[in-house]
Amino acid sequence: MPTRIGTVSTSTVKDQPAITGVGYTKITRNSGVSVMALALQACANAIRDAGLTSKDIDGLVSYSLGDSIYVREVAAALGVPQTQWLADFYGGGPESCSVIAAAAMAISSGVCKHVLCYRAMNGRSGVRMGRRAGSGGEAGSVTGPNQFMTPFGLGGPPFRNAMIAQRHMAEYGTKAEHLGAIAITLRGNATKNPRALMRAPLTMDEYLASRFIAAPLRLLDCCQESDGGCAIVVSRSDLARGLPHRAAYVAAFASGSGPGPSLAKDKDPDFTRMFPKYIAPGLFHRAGVAVEDVRVAELYDAFTISVLCQLEDFGFCKKGEGGPFAAAGNISLDARVSVATHGGLLSEGHIHGMNNIAEAVSQIRGDAGPRQAKHADVVLCSGYGGGNVGCALLLQR
Repeated sequence: MPTRIGTVSTSTVKDQPAITGVGYTKITRNSGVSVMALALQACANAIRDAGLTSKDIDGLVSYSLGDSIYVREVAAALGVPQTQWLADFYGGGPESCSVIAAAAMAISSGVCKHVLCYRAMNGRSGVRMGRRAGSGGEAGSVTGPNQFMTPFGLGGPPFRNAMIAQRHMAEYGTKAEHLGAIAITLRGNATKNPRALMRAPLTMDEYLASRFIAAPLRLLDCCQESDGGCAIVVSRSDLARGLPHRAAYVAAFASGSGPGPSLAKDKDPDFTRMFPKYIAPGLFHRAGVAVEDVRVAELYDAFTISVLCQLEDFGFCKKGEGGPFAAAGNISLDARVSVATHGGLLSEGHIHGMNNIAEAVSQIRGDAGPRQAKHADVVLCSGYGGGNVGCALLLQR
């Protein structure tokens, strides 16, 4: 087991890959430009932030659901002279941390020096979730597990997550106000974030008055639909030390599930138990930390119920206590665990979780301004999608 000093593992910090650059585009509901333009702007900003040029990049990784630009096209447009490794992942939320992990492995294996990871999408003005081929939102194109769900109204993420929320309420007495507390807390963080789409404070009355999307989930339980891009540069640690910003070291990562990872969850023994139950023990062990050491968590928050279940299944509170835990103020800034310090996908915008990782880097650097958490030595990020599949990443100073 690695030696621990305070809250930070000293196992192999000098050898760990590090995030050295972060870049965004403006997050909007109608970008007015192509996804290629968004990708190039975010990537150029990340490379510049790292103190590098495109000639330093020798690897690119991205992920999408058929709504982005292949890495080879972005590499060419950026003027990257040669690459050692290129990878396009097909997927959404579960790939957000996975692309960082893939970049870290490419660096640790000696293949690359600086790997550029990005996600770009016109998720509101272009291809919207539930309307892309094969996603279950349109007739005549459903395949795989969707063909057994779409005819019964389970045509997209809100409906599947609504079932999880219904089950949690039935088993543990979770209330609408518990979900509302999560939405309100994250909106409070967004009021301090100039990038956020939703910056107006939110009250419980406003939350409860919002219309149902799929009961018991209301409009304000669901993430934004947005256009934008976000990119991250992962570098070899010895090279990171000479770059402009404090590095965020990749301490550990995981991507996986428990039984029943199918989108239909037909083999899942417990609807309310999510992926962290299965991957968190190994994640924390490899980083040499415990859940008690994590004071900032940029949890994948496409829906309030997914935040609630992750709080339980990562171990921040006991199973069934996520609602009261959040309602008691334990997830607000500088409380037990600061969750989605930028407002998350619920309020900042939805760039499929890449923006959550970028916020984690900002917290590690200490440059988040009024939303800066006091205890950001170890930051947890997560990604989640359909079924019971997810990913997680631990970053440390």
